Amino acid sequence: MYLHTGCHIAVSPETKYFAVDWLGVEVTRATLGIIGMGSIGYKVAQRARAFNMRILYHNRNRRRKEEEEAVGAHYCAKMEDLLQQSDFVMLVVNLTPETHKLIGKKELGLMKPTATLINISRGGVIDQDALVEALQNKVIRAAALDVTYPEPLPRDHPLLNLNNVIITPHIGTATVQAIRMMAEEAIANMLAVLNDQPIPSEVFPK
Repeated sequence: MYLHTGCHIAVSPETKYFAVDWLGVEVTRATLGIIGMGSIGYKVAQRARAFNMRILYHNRNRRRKEEEEAVGAHYCAKMEDLLQQSDFVMLVVNLTPETHKLIGKKELGLMKPTATLINISRGGVIDQDALVEALQNKVIRAAALDVTYPEPLPRDHPLLNLNNVIITPHIGTATVQAIRMMAEEAIANMLAVLNDQPIPSEVFPK
């Protein structure tokens, strides 16, 4: 939200000066709670460690001790514990019947009023009506969403009119390099199938 508003201030024709008391929230040494510590969640933890963040995570299966120690991550068996302690909560889970509306009114109420919710997984993981209410009533400080449901949101959706939410158009992998790597991986998988060889990145391993 700091970045979004700051950009508006910087380019606005009405701006005459920059306020010195306009302050954001420090990431360094803040607590990051990662819900879903698969391959992507783990890469997030690796990057967060560079900012000296305290890293908590909740996952169906606990990571090996050496993997936890490599990024300084602490396991929370209960998601509620992670929600209560985190300054930033990041959702990095697959959308399944179990994770559909994983974050609702109850979960948002457990978060700190100064916390930010970040969703880079799928829109359906969050109850959007509950999120709108939480943002409007300052139950949480802010949200950053790369995914919503539907995509794009209807142009009159209340999320689009809140000043404490940033929404991007599902661009988490939208770089030239990432798209090229995904294409190369898909081709490698197809060639493996055609040549009766093991599939390099099988979705459902046997």
